[in-house]
Order: sequence, then structure tokens, then C-alpha cells
Amino acid sequence: MSELQPRGAERDLYRDTWVRYLGYANEVGEAFRSLVPAAVVWLSYGVASSYVLADAIDKGKKAGEVPSSEAGRSARVTVAVVDTFVWQALASVAIPGFTINRVCAASLYVLGTATRWPLAVRKWTTTALGLLTIPIIIHPIDRSVDFLLDSSLRKLYPSVGKPSSS
Repeated sequence: MSELQPRGAERDLYRDTWVRYLGYANEVGEAFRSLVPAAVVWLSYGVASSYVLADAIDKGKKAGEVPSSEAGRSARVTVAVVDTFVWQALASVAIPGFTINRVCAASLYVLGTATRWPLAVRKWTTTALGLLTIPIIIHPIDRSVDFLLDSSLRKLYPSVGKPSSS
């Protein structure tokens, strides 16, 4: 998102605007897990998953607007939707959600055994650590998911329909 857009390039609503942060909702939910009801955490996953689905649909629509034969168009749309959905599901929801969950669980445990801080202070400290971890993990996870998909799923795509980047 921090990369400069070429002059005249169309801004991607799901990747170049504030809407991108909706994909991080579940990480925020995980960071607050010790302070909020479980339903709030599940709601944060709903927001992030809705973002993933909306981005995949958007990329499929854009792929379908490129003029070509019907067979080429269908393959391109399918690849765009599948690639975007799998990439976003892994890079925006599953891996970072698990990572923040484990960071927070470990920090709450360590604070409980290593300090005599009151539970409320330990929970707020855990939440702060979880929130501070989010910007640190984003780019390594994104690059790892790129590598994973380039090494697996993307090898299955027809060359005509390969996405240019995630």
C-alpha cells in the first residue's frame, strides 16, 4: 500500500485505500481477545473475511472486463478470483490471525508467570503487544504467501490468466 502509484493508474479500492485496513480487523480482534467477549473477536473475523470476499469478487469483475474470447475470459476470471481469495485468506486472515493469537497468548502467559501485575494490567499489556506486532508481521507474511503461492497454486494456472501481482 505504501508503493507509489504510476501517474494515471487506477487506484485499487481494496489495496490502495483505507479499505485495505478492513483486512486487518481480525488481527485487532485477536489483540483484544483477552478484553472483549468472544463474539467481538468472531465479528472481527467476519469483517476481515468480508473484505477478502469483496476483493476477490472485485478482481474477478476486473478480469472479466478485459476483452478476449469467452474461454480466455472465463479462465482469467477464475484465476483472478481464486488467486485473490486464497492469497487474501492466507495473508490477511489465517496466518496473521494465528500469529497475533499466539503472540498474545504467550505474552499473557509470560506476564502471568514473570510478574505480579494485576490481571487487568497484564491483559492491557498483552493487547498493546498484539497491536504493536501487527505492522511488524504484515510484510513478511505477505512475501511468504507470495512465495508459497508462486511455488504451488500459481504453477497450476494457465499462462494467459496468471495474475501480475498480489
